[in-house]
Amino acid sequence: MVHNQPIYTIIRVFIKPSGLANFVKYIMDTLLSQLKPGEHAIIKSIADNAMKTKLIEMGCFPGEELYITKIAPFGCPFAIYVSGYELSLRLNEANNIVVERLN
Repeated sequence: MVHNQPIYTIIRVFIKPSGLANFVKYIMDTLLSQLKPGEHAIIKSIADNAMKTKLIEMGCFPGEELYITKIAPFGCPFAIYVSGYELSLRLNEANNIVVERLN
């Protein structure tokens, strides 16, 4: 295979058309901790059931739009704007929130 081929050609070769939608959904979903300041996302799910109740009580429920306002120099905590207010989350909490990037 030639390495200078466009990515869509490579995807078309290795992924059947029926699986392409699932592949695109997979690469669109990411963890909140992987976003950078200024990025917008929608919460898709919360991975850890023990933490799910706590995060939902703080306004982080599936379908809610958020954006990253600040990240501390060492990556923890995260400041996000969600449900009309700014919320700080630890890295382990952000690692449990699956989001879909909007921009």
